[in-house]
Amino acid sequence: MSGRSAASRRTVLRGMALTPVAGLGLTACGGGEERPSQPTGPVELGAESEVARGSSKLFRDHNIVVSRDDGGSFTAYSTLCTHANCPINRLKGTKLICPCHGSEFDATTGKVLREPAVAPLAPLSVEVRNGTIVAKPQT
Repeated sequence: MSGRSAASRRTVLRGMALTPVAGLGLTACGGGEERPSQPTGPVELGAESEVARGSSKLFRDHNIVVSRDDGGSFTAYSTLCTHANCPINRLKGTKLICPCHGSEFDATTGKVLREPAVAPLAPLSVEVRNGTIVAKPQT
C-alpha cells in the first residue's frame, strides 16, 4: 500500500467523523426550525401584581419583558435579541442577557448595554385590563 492511499483513507474517515458535527452546527445556526417571533396581536401576560413597582418581569413563553416604574406605569419590549433573533431567557434585576452571544439590554428602556447587538429591543404597547397585563405590537 502506498502512503498516498493511507492518507486519502485517513482524510475520508476524518471527513466522515466530522460530517455529523457540521450538520449539528448548521442546525443550531437557524436550520429548518421555526424562529420565535414578536406578538402579532394582544397577549395576556398575567396579573398586574406580578410586576412590582421599580422592577421588571420576563415572560419567557411570550418573549416579552414588562417593567413597572416607581409611579406604577408599565413599559414592555420584545425579548428577541436584535443581533440574531435569539429569545432572551435571563433577567438579572433590570438587565436582560441574551444566551446566544452575550448581548445585554436594559429592560426598562430596551437600550443596548452590551454588544454585539446594536439596535434596541422592539417596544410594545402595554396596558392593564381588569387587573391583567396585556401587551401588543405598537401601532
